[in-house]
Amino acid sequence: MDTFGKRLRECRDAKGLSQQDLAKLMHTSYTVIGKYERNETKPSIEVARNMAKLLDTTVGHLLGENDDLNVLKDPAMLKRLNELNSLSEPDRYSILYALDGLLRDAKARKTYAL
Repeated sequence: MDTFGKRLRECRDAKGLSQQDLAKLMHTSYTVIGKYERNETKPSIEVARNMAKLLDTTVGHLLGENDDLNVLKDPAMLKRLNELNSLSEPDRYSILYALDGLLRDAKARKTYAL
């Protein structure tokens, strides 16, 4: 089971932020971020909410409430899906149609590369 600290680090890494970068955004010190990641201390709910927002994830993900393997864990992909969801139905259909074609082609290349 992933800990809060491990999930925090994964999300921070996915955003390409160092501990110092995240600390600056949070108006704290990088040592505090390190303590969170090493599970030496837990943030308040408000701090966890702010971290989740900065890292484009949810507090639920950071807390490990979503252990389902099918849950999207990449914050950048989650952000893209949220943006896609905000589009009109015809735009969403067009983008998903194109994406399905690209995925099909990538799978075919992978199959023939073996």
